[in-house]
Amino acid sequence: MSDESQELGITESKSHKPGDWYAEVVQKAGLADYAPMGGFIVTKPRGYALWEGIQDALDSEFKATGVDNVYFPMFIPESFLEREKDIVEGFDPEVAWVTHGGHDELEERLAVRPTSESIIAPFMADWTRSHRDLPLRLNQWCSVVRWEATETKPFFRTKEFMWQEGHTAHASNEGAWDEVWTRLGQYENLYEDVLAIPVLRGKKPEHDKFPGADTTTTVEALMPDGKSVQGATSHNLGQSFAEAFDITFADEDEEERTAYTTSWGLSWRAIGALIMTHSDDQGLVLPPTIAPTQVVIVPIWQDDTKDDVLEYSQNIADDLEAAGFRVELDDRDERNPGFKFNEHELNGVPLRLEIGPYEVEDEEVTLVHRPDNEEAVEDRDEIVESVDDHLETVYAKLYATAEENLEENIRTADSPEDIMGTIGKHGGYVKVPWCGDEACEEAIKEKVAAEIVMQPLEEEGGQTAAKPKAPEDDDATCAVCGEPAEEIAYFAKSY
Repeated sequence: MSDESQELGITESKSHKPGDWYAEVVQKAGLADYAPMGGFIVTKPRGYALWEGIQDALDSEFKATGVDNVYFPMFIPESFLEREKDIVEGFDPEVAWVTHGGHDELEERLAVRPTSESIIAPFMADWTRSHRDLPLRLNQWCSVVRWEATETKPFFRTKEFMWQEGHTAHASNEGAWDEVWTRLGQYENLYEDVLAIPVLRGKKPEHDKFPGADTTTTVEALMPDGKSVQGATSHNLGQSFAEAFDITFADEDEEERTAYTTSWGLSWRAIGALIMTHSDDQGLVLPPTIAPTQVVIVPIWQDDTKDDVLEYSQNIADDLEAAGFRVELDDRDERNPGFKFNEHELNGVPLRLEIGPYEVEDEEVTLVHRPDNEEAVEDRDEIVESVDDHLETVYAKLYATAEENLEENIRTADSPEDIMGTIGKHGGYVKVPWCGDEACEEAIKEKVAAEIVMQPLEEEGGQTAAKPKAPEDDDATCAVCGEPAEEIAYFAKSY
């Protein structure tokens, strides 16, 4: 390997120093850089392209199910925020405040939105008069600020982050529940069908639900380092926000009713999960569904074969682009093939096409998979179909590896020592019977910084959809305190 190829290399190990490795991949693959203010990042074109891919996938699903996009101000008057006391109490330590406009002190402080229920709900109230106005489904793509004093971890932990937040109003609780499950299902599909990450779906325990919500549902993804990522959440807010902001409507009998509302969101934490799940010690690994460049063509020539190789490569690039693939023809003179291989490997391009004089002569193409460097030789005449097949295979490989990691890392425990020992040794999820008392979670959290990240649910649908699954043993006792247990909980360390 040449010196110039070594410049591209990842120096940290994913298995030994996952935090340092992750930061190096993010920077060397050109996804993001650190801003001059602590807790903020600069998202570079390749990183933002991943967010756009996620946005495109979700936005089309939202619109197909009746959602309209809107945009609300990033500043929320303090009096608006205070109308929902649980929101104030839940986010108060993390709210950034604007107190001055220019040199003048503001008459009322403005919160930089930590979430937008308190600014959107009053307008939902204005726009809702009759049952004919419902359901009302709004979504905005924006950034929010939560002033957490945590170490910056691009896409996982930043004070400002990109997300989408959906807000809906319904005539009935059943309608609200249908909304909750629709959005949770769309998030699950995004992770499993676009990001190649299997997820678990369930609910947060009562003490960890969204401030002001009746129920918070979640999809959770397990990272290779044994930590869980909250992939997205969908909240049934019941009538608390509607009552606080007077979201009412006249029903068919002209009786005034209070609406039921939901909110749901996914942030660019999904990008962090994507990087952490699939990437390796050579750099970024991306599934073809989301990769900004799906296929890179690297021509390999000597002076006497250059024209033929480049013409052959360009024709293949044209055919693939016409078929809808995102293709790059890397015909740079100043870089040798070894450097190009390493650079595109670092940047996570799923499929590399190598074309030299032998491929031209034999009317073939050599294809190399990014995840494992598996090679194949295919006929030139069938290159479009072959590339499609190989990209599907790459996706399947990534999903299978992530699925194996998940399946192998769900364990059970029946005592506090067992829970802590299992998490300490293996990480992953520990599935236990639980009495429902927050104190039992705290007892574990204090010792090993693991918490209840998810509770699997009984059959979904209707107004009792958020009931946690019961242990299979009718006489099960809580794995922490030994009291009777009627619920199942998953403990894990989390991002």
